[in-house]
Amino acid sequence: MFEISENAETNRNNGAKIKVIGVGGGGCNAVNTMIRAGLTGVEYVVANTDSQALIANLAPTKIQLGTDLTKGLGAGANPEVGRKAALDDYERLSEIIEGCDMVFITAGMGGGTGTGAAPVIAKLAKELGVLTVGVVTKPFIFEGKKRFRQAEAGIQVLEESVDSLITIPNQRLLYIAGEN
Repeated sequence: MFEISENAETNRNNGAKIKVIGVGGGGCNAVNTMIRAGLTGVEYVVANTDSQALIANLAPTKIQLGTDLTKGLGAGANPEVGRKAALDDYERLSEIIEGCDMVFITAGMGGGTGTGAAPVIAKLAKELGVLTVGVVTKPFIFEGKKRFRQAEAGIQVLEESVDSLITIPNQRLLYIAGEN
């Protein structure tokens, strides 16, 4: 016999505590898209150095990274600034991740915050024993070689701290969109 539970969300993920953490501009945009699409069964968190982007985000939990370092103005496409910003807020990030069974970290790689902070957050999750999946995008070709090289370097660092990594080339998305 089947038993119908009144708590469908718990049934959907078997009671597991799952968080999706959008990091940087691209990751925060991805979280907004998921929320607008009505994806449920997870808790949404966004982390960014850009305070204006956080204000506009739909996620219920928002973490401004590196407030003293960036003054809320973003990482200026510098991954080292993004990394330092995440390290500045390591304790707050730890509180958010602690007790989770699984964390999805989503980021657009190649800029500052996503590229620099996502690996720090993934490493923290790994240290806490949380199953960690990275879902990241690579920049479009027209965004330039520097951004692409930064993305590649960030992906290499991220790969060391995740259990699984899904990398989506934005160029491929553009191609697929063109076909449809």
